[in-house]
Amino acid sequence: MKAVTGNRLDDGVVVYLGDDDRWTSDLSAAARFEDGDAKDVLAAAQKRVKEIADAYLIEVDDSGAPAGRETLRETIRKSGPTVRLDLGYQAEA
Repeated sequence: MKAVTGNRLDDGVVVYLGDDDRWTSDLSAAARFEDGDAKDVLAAAQKRVKEIADAYLIEVDDSGAPAGRETLRETIRKSGPTVRLDLGYQAEA
């Protein structure tokens, strides 16, 4: 399964395309697509240049969590910098 992700233009937050065709910061709410359908959905998402930057596909498991080689990268993207936890949006948690 695949999900579409990118970064919101106004604040840079990592977002995922939801079932309602809206962007969400909650990966568990991301729409999941079969490999064949995912390419078409990605092509449409990449045209939404006023909303999102750098849309691409990630592999997700049945629960919607990153799977395979994307696991570490997507965890870091979502959590923020790995050096200083007192900076960035991870400090707000």
